[in-house]
Amino acid sequence: MSVPLSQLSFLDLVRGFVAVGRRMSITLAAEDLCLTQSAVSRQVHALEGRLGVKLLVRGHRSIAFTAEGERLFRSADGAVQQLQDVIATLVPKDERRPVTLSASIGVTGLWLLPRLGRFQQRHPDVDVRVAASNRVVDMAAEGVDLAIRYAPQAAVPADAIRLFGQVRAPVAHPSLGLRSIDRPAVLTDHVLLELDDPPPQRPWLHWSDWIAARGWGRAKPRGVLRFNQYDQIIHAAMAGQGIALGRLELLEPMLADGRLVALAAPEESPTPGHAYWLLAPARPWSPEVSALVEWVRAEAAPPARPRRARQRRLRT
Repeated sequence: MSVPLSQLSFLDLVRGFVAVGRRMSITLAAEDLCLTQSAVSRQVHALEGRLGVKLLVRGHRSIAFTAEGERLFRSADGAVQQLQDVIATLVPKDERRPVTLSASIGVTGLWLLPRLGRFQQRHPDVDVRVAASNRVVDMAAEGVDLAIRYAPQAAVPADAIRLFGQVRAPVAHPSLGLRSIDRPAVLTDHVLLELDDPPPQRPWLHWSDWIAARGWGRAKPRGVLRFNQYDQIIHAAMAGQGIALGRLELLEPMLADGRLVALAAPEESPTPGHAYWLLAPARPWSPEVSALVEWVRAEAAPPARPRRARQRRLRT
């Protein structure tokens, strides 16, 4: 026997529960719903209070359904999905849907956002939604049209579009007065800016890797500042706070206008085969997605070198 319609006043709480169940993570569900983790957690607690049963078992870093929770999720998830599908058919066909582009926080802040204005000028009729996140998203499940990822070729689909590789070199603001790092003693007078991701998941962004490759194992910098996002490292370098390991493809505008100076001969990243890729799985592309794909490819192309004027031979 069904409950009266008047007793379904907590459907918004069900939506929060379904989001958690789909991801089995309150953190990821909060991102999907554009809410805080605490707000989603309160929704689940409130639903449990209204129903008088426990729906989730919360561990230290995990959650699981109770028997009642699994039963509710199976029914609620199907009902919510049906609502999503029906509502999608009711949206006017001429309503503009934004093209969603996912990229890491560092790539978004350093490479994408400084260029995005040019795309908007060329394509004012295309709305773009930028989803900056360091986690690997499920593009189909989360409605992501395009994604820029740094990965080895073996880890990306066969139709992924290669944008550029990665070349690194120490970079700093001109105010530090450095032109090169040709001996370990140079480091003793300066602060090094480094990514804080213990244990090192990206050793090529750690100074210990760069120093060891030169046999300078005993080099002692004046200090080390650590940041949990790569774009923070670069902003600190532009503020003159120290020397950073630069991913030069991401820093072209800063190097071109003098906000940063490369201090050593550029070197290929010690991760052979890795590159930045554009993932665009859904085909055929809509005109809006096609426009964004072509623009990203054009922006990623190496700058054209000026041709030398041909010297005409003077006849004597």
